[in-house]
Amino acid sequence: MKDIKWDARTISRIALLMALDIVLTRFIAIQTPIVRISFGFLPSAMIGMLFGPLAAGVAGALADLAGTFLFGSGGPFFPGFTLSAFLGGLIYGVFLYKKPKSLLRVSLAVVVITVVVNLGLNTLWVYILTEQAVVAFFPARLVQNLVLAPIRIAVIYFVANNQTLRRAMQLTD
Repeated sequence: MKDIKWDARTISRIALLMALDIVLTRFIAIQTPIVRISFGFLPSAMIGMLFGPLAAGVAGALADLAGTFLFGSGGPFFPGFTLSAFLGGLIYGVFLYKKPKSLLRVSLAVVVITVVVNLGLNTLWVYILTEQAVVAFFPARLVQNLVLAPIRIAVIYFVANNQTLRRAMQLTD
């Protein structure tokens, strides 16, 4: 984060992407008690690509907190999901910040987040909150993540390698 120029433009870009994260996660999503399908991963990945792991992690956690406290999450606040949001942004940043946005690198980032955060930690958080047996809801979560992982990979790869979008954000590698 030392090499990032923390001016009004940088902060406003991060804030805009955080707002987009909140909208895509809270309002343009399909939500059930155990499964949420949304495109909220994209702003987190973009922050990771543009501003690094720590900025993406903090932005993800702040967006989760803001979204939960401003618009609710259908239940009580649970800090585990905030930790998951932080780790998701951190992982995108580790894999994609100042590195080639190859299909392999994007795929590795998505697979690590899918296995560790989505199927691992988030399943644990849902289990703690609902007290349902993991075998009751894990198959739905597994199918959801198996279907969405290739979509996440394709969307992130397209955005990361689209020259028009790169110019719009004035990116430099």
